[in-house]
This record gives sequence, structure tokens and C-alpha cells, in this order.
Amino acid sequence: MASRDLTMGIFFLSQTVLGMLGNSALLCCLIIADFTGIRTKPIDRIVKHLTWANIMVVICKGIPQTMTAFGHTYFLDETTCKLIFYLHRVSRGFSLGSTCLLSVFQAITISPSNCKSAQLKARAPQIIGPSLVLCWSLCLLLNIFLIMAVTDMTDKGNLTEFIHLVYCVGVKDSKLFHAGYAIILASTDVMCLGLMMWTSGSMMFFLLKHKQRVQYIHRSLANKPFHEIKATQSIVTLVSSFVVFNGTSVILALYFSLYFQLTLLANVSVAMNACFPALCPFLFIRNYIRVYKLSNS
Repeated sequence: MASRDLTMGIFFLSQTVLGMLGNSALLCCLIIADFTGIRTKPIDRIVKHLTWANIMVVICKGIPQTMTAFGHTYFLDETTCKLIFYLHRVSRGFSLGSTCLLSVFQAITISPSNCKSAQLKARAPQIIGPSLVLCWSLCLLLNIFLIMAVTDMTDKGNLTEFIHLVYCVGVKDSKLFHAGYAIILASTDVMCLGLMMWTSGSMMFFLLKHKQRVQYIHRSLANKPFHEIKATQSIVTLVSSFVVFNGTSVILALYFSLYFQLTLLANVSVAMNACFPALCPFLFIRNYIRVYKLSNS
């Protein structure tokens, strides 16, 4: 085994273990919060779904990628290949959508109070459930094409044209169909990223205004509890890291699509894409720990 493959295998294994431990710990915190009633916020429902999506991303991409890096190439059959790629794309799409929802609802929560925003804030908790259902439904429907487009490595001898996908094979269809499908997926990603950047900008503006008025903290935060400020900071950091990691991954993936033989570049793209689900739970865990400490003090 080449030293480069060994290094990538160790990296993917460490990233997978870290992601599983972090998301499992966050899920435990959320379950404890539900049972104890220490912190019950409508926005926590989004965090739960985001955590489950991140766990699916880590499992569906981290484990096969680790095994491939350690030299196991033909270990997935056709059904498993289809299922892994489909679930990964669905969970990745929902991770994007739920992060966008999280950013939007937090921006609504901390927005200045007036007649219109008061009505919106009152209705926001009721919209969270249907929004999550809609997001899951869209992700499941938009990625259904992958079930037909992916097969296992042993079947590539029967294909005249195929795309090597590290541990599976992609079937090449008409360029027009691929272009249309790529445009649909890209448009949803761009829309979500645009919403996240806009709401994050609004929240950053609020945080800057709060910092300027910090000498009047008791008066200026009369309707903005301290934990809301910390939650807002965490979500802004979360969205920023999502944009950086996934933006880098998309650029590398586009470059890789032109040069399929660049396996190292494909591994780097996957590694960057998996950084967000592996690291994001730690941004939330510290908030729950802080709340538990305040509740016990």
C-alpha cells in the first residue's frame, strides 16, 4: 500500500470516528434536553434533523472512502452502491437545506421587534415542522436519479461508457440529461447558499450593533436573552464553515469532473465535503453544556 493511500485512509478513518462521536454526543444532549426540559426551543427540532443528516453523511461517505483508501476496492454490490450514493446525496442535500432553515429561523428570532416581525416570530415555530418535511421530500425526489445512474465496480465491463466513482461506477447517459439534472441540483444549492449568506449577514450586522451598545447591555438585551446571542454566534460560525468547506469541495469536484484520473484530488474533495458534518456538532454541544451549567448553578 502506498504511503499516500495509507495517509488518506488514516485521515478518513479519523474524520469518520470524530464525526460519529460528535454527532452522537450532540444527539444525546438533545435527547437529555427533551426529557429534562432544561432547554426546549423550536429551533432544536432543526438541529436534531441536521444531526441525523450529518450522521448519514459520515456513514455513507466516510466508511466506504476509508475502506477504499486501505485497498478494499470491490467490496460493494450493486444494491449497496445505489443505496449508499442515494442516501449520501439525500443527507448532504438535507444538511444544506436544514442549515439554511436554521440560519433563516435564527435570523427571524433575533430580528428587531415591530408589528410585522412579531407576527412572523409567532408563526415561525409552527412553520418549522412543515419546512423540514418539505426539505426531506425534495431531497428524496431530486436525487432519485442516482438509483438508476450508479452501479458496482464488477458491472463496468458491461458498460461502454462509465465514470469511475472510487468504489462504484456511474453510468453515462445523454449529456443533455446530465446537464439538466446538474442545473436543477446547482440551482437549489445556490438558492440555499444565497439565503444563508443573506441571513448570516443580517445576524452579523445585529451582533455588531449589539457590540457597539454593549455598555447598555441590560437595556439593549431586555428582549434578547444572552443565550440567543451565543446561539446566533454559533449559527453564523456554522454557516460560514459550511460555505467554506462545501464551496471548496464543489470547486475541486468540478475540476475533478474534467480529469477523472486525479484520484488524489477526488479524495481531497470528499475530505473537504465531510469536514462540515464531522465538525459542526461541536459548535452546538458547547451551547448545551453552558445551559446545563447555568441550570445547575
